[in-house]
Amino acid sequence: MAAVLDHLALGTTTLTDGWELFGAVLGGTWVYGGDSPGFWWGQLKFAAGPKIELLTPAGGPGSDFLDRFLTAHGAGPHHFNFLVTSFDDTLARIRAIGLEPIGVNRSNPGWLEGFLHPRDAHGIVVQVAQQSGPPPPAPRPELPAPGAPARFELIEHHVTDLDRAIRLFRDVLDGQPAPASPDRPAGPGSAELTWPGGKRLRLVQEDGLPRGGALHHVRFARAEGTFSPQDHERASLLAKRLGLAVELAG
Repeated sequence: MAAVLDHLALGTTTLTDGWELFGAVLGGTWVYGGDSPGFWWGQLKFAAGPKIELLTPAGGPGSDFLDRFLTAHGAGPHHFNFLVTSFDDTLARIRAIGLEPIGVNRSNPGWLEGFLHPRDAHGIVVQVAQQSGPPPPAPRPELPAPGAPARFELIEHHVTDLDRAIRLFRDVLDGQPAPASPDRPAGPGSAELTWPGGKRLRLVQEDGLPRGGALHHVRFARAEGTFSPQDHERASLLAKRLGLAVELAG
């Protein structure tokens, strides 16, 4: 594959809510993170599925994009990240379907990146990046003890133009059509795409959405056993603070 879904990024001013939800309840473990101009980021991985990245403003030059997002929307989903094997080829494929990448940055040879505006990417920012090795090591934040391992099973994203969304996420970003799942059979109003490692995106047609789309919910399942009533209660509270709907399977 030339492109693989790597992570879902959330913007928040309160990192502890993210660490509690994705670490203490959902079993995510630290991957890496660090300071970037104007913001701090950190990633957690799960037993399967994409990673979660938390973004928080740090002030100063470079923080404008995240400050604007949080002022306009509050905490919530900010972008999908796709790691690509050839940055230039991916930009060419994007332009071939009539979209123009923004924020193209080649200043760091180890991290080439570009973005699609939410109006072009069905209501959410899409980041494409070519990474050459891991980022420099950075101090790990204070994290709660992780809960039992869980799989990040699904991102469900609703869109007003399903055909165009499929063209972007399947034809340009290499999502592979998935067979119908027990929880939702395939139909004319939806499509499910997968990438290696259990990464799964469900696109669902819904008319009248502002900006052409919105992330509907994410789903996690325990790698073994089930979530407790306390897990459900805690996850619901924390997810609400993070501007995200979270389904705990089983």
